[in-house]
Amino acid sequence: MQSISIGRQPIIDAHSELCSYEVLYKGSSATLNRFSSASIINNVLNKFGTHKLLGDRRAFVKIDEKFLLHDIIFSIPGEFFIFSILDSVPMSERVLERIEQLYKKGYLLSIDNFRINADTMYNYDVILDKFAFVKVNIKESSDIHLREMIQIIKAQGITVVADDVYDSSAYEEAKALGCDWFQGYFFAKPKILKNAQYEPSQVAVLRLYNLLMQDVNIDEITKEFELNNEITIQLLQFVNSGSFSFRHPISSIHHVLTLVGRIPLGQWLMLMIYSKAVTKEKKSPLMLMIKQRTDLMESILQILQPKVGSNMLGEAYFVGVLSLIDTVFSTDMEVLLSQMYISKEVHEAIMADKGILGEIFKLVRDIEKFDYDAVYAFEKKNALEIGIIEKTVFKSMHAVNNFEKPELLCL
Repeated sequence: MQSISIGRQPIIDAHSELCSYEVLYKGSSATLNRFSSASIINNVLNKFGTHKLLGDRRAFVKIDEKFLLHDIIFSIPGEFFIFSILDSVPMSERVLERIEQLYKKGYLLSIDNFRINADTMYNYDVILDKFAFVKVNIKESSDIHLREMIQIIKAQGITVVADDVYDSSAYEEAKALGCDWFQGYFFAKPKILKNAQYEPSQVAVLRLYNLLMQDVNIDEITKEFELNNEITIQLLQFVNSGSFSFRHPISSIHHVLTLVGRIPLGQWLMLMIYSKAVTKEKKSPLMLMIKQRTDLMESILQILQPKVGSNMLGEAYFVGVLSLIDTVFSTDMEVLLSQMYISKEVHEAIMADKGILGEIFKLVRDIEKFDYDAVYAFEKKNALEIGIIEKTVFKSMHAVNNFEKPELLCL
């Protein structure tokens, strides 16, 4: 593997809002040894564009001692990045001086993979106030006074980011310790409850979806929409927003069903489930993840089958949009899918990675795990142009950024 692959991982605040990303990269040992980590990121971001990768957010970028002390660091625009200094960098006189210089120039700095204990707190004591963030490795922070030490860090106005948070128990532990932000895909892990309580709006969306897919009479579907005013208002705003090209504004649900069609409406309804509330405009991290999954499912299918029909594309979309529904409802996936009107192909793709849709769905999850060995294997197996999947991922990231239109940071 000769090239550098790049990705991003979400960082969430205590209110489950997306605040930032960490830029991830992978390459061959030979390639990585020739350059410092940050210079690689700099080259790749210049190639793809910071806005396309990050939207309007800053991103954490790991930097080593070599790059930290190189004057090229001042050429990197500070409005895009948070320099996350590896914890292995010794706090020498030269390093302390460079941190002071970056701080005075307005760069945001972070300590990466910080293992909190008495020794590390002592090592950073003279310079800690120059950092805007500390990324804490809770698993390897063994001090019994961990919470107190985190509070000492926060008292200096520093945002504490819990690293490697991959499930709800790790999230709850980090939150209890006083961490402010949390990095990882913990929000996408289902927490199965025996007697899960569904939100009324989510139940209504599922009921409407099933009515649409089962070819129920339009008048009956119209009545069901009229019983759910919030969903109806959102739908009318959606179809009049420019997503569809109609000569005249649409003013009734009956009109919508006639002109838009059942499948596009079903897709829209399923996406609605991932918003925190039917009426809330801000997109949740889970919703953004689903947006990327649906984009990738459709785009990769079109790469494999350039002449694919709309029905097959619709099924690819539904695999993506249903793939995290167990997280929303805190219910077993098999139970939920059995209650929905979906095809055998969609069901088998989600539950067993079967068929072409299942293969693509597995690839999408590999992309999220930043497993680019699996990506290259997929390209080779399907005789695809090397790098075409990565290009597709970047297009999807850009689409997600446009879909969300976020604020800069949750500060």
